[in-house]
Amino acid sequence: MRTKILMVAAAGFGAAVACTDMSDHTTGMRVDGVGRMDGRFVVAAGDERFEADNVVIASGAFQTPSTPEFSVELDPRIVQMHAEDYRNRSQLRDGPVLVVGAGNSGADVALDLAGEHEVWLSGEHPGHLPINTAGLSGRLIFPLLWQFWTHVLTVDTPIGRKVKAKLATGSEPLIRVKPKHLDAAGVKRVPRTVGARGGLPLLADDSVLDVPNVIWATGYRTAYEWLDLAGVDGDRPDLVTERGVVAGEPGLYFVGRPFLYAFNSHTIGGVGRDAAHVVEHIAARSGVASAPSAEPVLARP
Repeated sequence: MRTKILMVAAAGFGAAVACTDMSDHTTGMRVDGVGRMDGRFVVAAGDERFEADNVVIASGAFQTPSTPEFSVELDPRIVQMHAEDYRNRSQLRDGPVLVVGAGNSGADVALDLAGEHEVWLSGEHPGHLPINTAGLSGRLIFPLLWQFWTHVLTVDTPIGRKVKAKLATGSEPLIRVKPKHLDAAGVKRVPRTVGARGGLPLLADDSVLDVPNVIWATGYRTAYEWLDLAGVDGDRPDLVTERGVVAGEPGLYFVGRPFLYAFNSHTIGGVGRDAAHVVEHIAARSGVASAPSAEPVLARP
């Protein structure tokens, strides 16, 4: 029995469609919408239309850069960019830089800039791994840490659910850059950036910073407004799933989302187990032979 599956995968700001019915493969098309007609999914990609019994959305955890609404209130002379667009120091004006967001991206950018700029890092410290992931301690401990992320920090355990709820409102702990690295480089820590006053960034302590450069390391938002399906709400940042299976829309699946099942579900090493679960579900729903199980692959940072 042949079943048609469309996979909507990440491709820049949009999404690409990969179609397979055991023989067809189509890639590189930007998806404009997903809906239903006569009980089947219809995926629109420009002038093309694809029908499928199942749709897997694998558009990743980092889709659309997110910046606060008040960013438009900053003085137009201030160079602003999202961390996604930062490539090197030549993109900035001379003078201090405010990096907004103290997670992994913000810490990485701040450390890179500290050699030539006075750098202010805005936001709460999210914690950090107490090991050097690139050194001996990392090589010895990381495999154990990976097993903890894979088998203990899951939606099936109390600690996993607690960590998932915390991550929903905060950042993952720093992995590569440590606070001591930022301190040694002269990066200055400041409170959260909460608004603008007089065209300058306003901090939570009611002070303002007169800086010519602002880099927003403020993460990404998920955008599902292109889903025109009765069983899901495209305006929600996180659609409710059971290990990637959308109960409200049979045949719709997600993989590669943060904490879809475990702490590392959005990583290359963690997505395999979730993908295997989705494939098993599609096979059972379609009445085809089940796929072989897949063990998670150990990945190193």
